Amino acid sequence: MSEPFLVGLVGARGHTGRELIRLIAGHPELMLAYAVSREFAGRPVATVAPEDNDECIFEALSPEEVARRRANVVILAAPDGAARPFVDAIETDGAKRIIIDLSADHRFDDTWAYGLPELNRAQIRGATRIANPGCYATAMQLALAPLMGLASGVPAVFGVSGYSGAGSTPNPRNDVERLKDNLMPYALAGHKHEREASRHLKGPVRFMPHVHPAFRGLLATAHVPLKEQLSVAELKELYEQKYADEPLIALQDDAPQLKDGAHRNGVVIGGFTVGEDGMSAAIVAAEDNLLKGAATQAVQNANLALGLDELAGISL
Repeated sequence: MSEPFLVGLVGARGHTGRELIRLIAGHPELMLAYAVSREFAGRPVATVAPEDNDECIFEALSPEEVARRRANVVILAAPDGAARPFVDAIETDGAKRIIIDLSADHRFDDTWAYGLPELNRAQIRGATRIANPGCYATAMQLALAPLMGLASGVPAVFGVSGYSGAGSTPNPRNDVERLKDNLMPYALAGHKHEREASRHLKGPVRFMPHVHPAFRGLLATAHVPLKEQLSVAELKELYEQKYADEPLIALQDDAPQLKDGAHRNGVVIGGFTVGEDGMSAAIVAAEDNLLKGAATQAVQNANLALGLDELAGISL
């Protein structure tokens, strides 16, 4: 049996880091080399993620120490703005490493591959610098991509996410008491995922995000004005043609609910609806913000960059 590829994980204590540890532990060809967390330094990784079989200890490693440590892939699951010192240190060290950044720091940088495999697979294969898409941006782009060429105006997307999408650092959007029996709108113009989806779809998108009391799950309901009439059957056929060979995208007639995406490694798209005049369409996408919206997608990207089966370690 060949040696596994080693993965270094920076930002290991957060919700996404927890999912990444689980996925790496179950992967046939990846092994966790180190897990960086200042808050949890000295604690066994297994106390947070019992799936970890490699007896790793959380460590408070500096960017320079990360650059010196042996790893084939470094996954940065740190907050926005925190990736740069690690990227700089790795590049200064000169060792050939694949870097996958889950923050927004490199999603607008053309020198990095944009890691949405279903829409950008060719650029990800063999890449060494990969910007993992945002959770909402993933659902929005997959929901809208088949229709962008037929849109007569700007698509609008209403989004709802579990509070894990607000991170593990306490703030109003992950305050369970504030969210109880509540739905909280925020960043109603210029959200970073709105700008991200608009950039990579090559057309403007309007996005209205909300957070709700459940821990995980994400729902995006898109409305698209059309240049020409479509029937429901024609609308669905566009999606069937686009995603026929995509095992992580499931299509269904009924509109998926938020719980349909939770704990799922892929995306469910459905609810195909047209207006009475056939000149507008509505589509719903459901995903897990921590999985296809973050950790699962990072593993997909690592697999593609390493030349492995894209779905290695990812259950359907």
